[in-house]
Amino acid sequence: MALTRSFKETVQARATNDAAFRQALFQEAVQLLLAGEIGAGRSILRDYINATIGFEALAEITQTPPKSLMRMFGPNGNPTVTNLFAVINALQNRTGVHLEVRAVTEAA
Repeated sequence: MALTRSFKETVQARATNDAAFRQALFQEAVQLLLAGEIGAGRSILRDYINATIGFEALAEITQTPPKSLMRMFGPNGNPTVTNLFAVINALQNRTGVHLEVRAVTEAA
């Protein structure tokens, strides 16, 4: 059976209509980054950007060219900490999904 929608369109539609999904997508991306899963975190963050504000709007907010942002979050991307946190901050402000970091102790 052929797919009628691309993955990108499906994620974008779900993120547009489901605030909980939007929040979970953003949260998962940042948790992966913090856990050292940089490639997976970048990939999900790219999906989140595409599904919410898009790279053009993000470029305007961060004053970074859209193509540079796309490269940063592409398969071989390597955003600086400054750029990464500028993007996360912009996404929080623009999408209304705000993340907080809490320390937790893992059981031995």
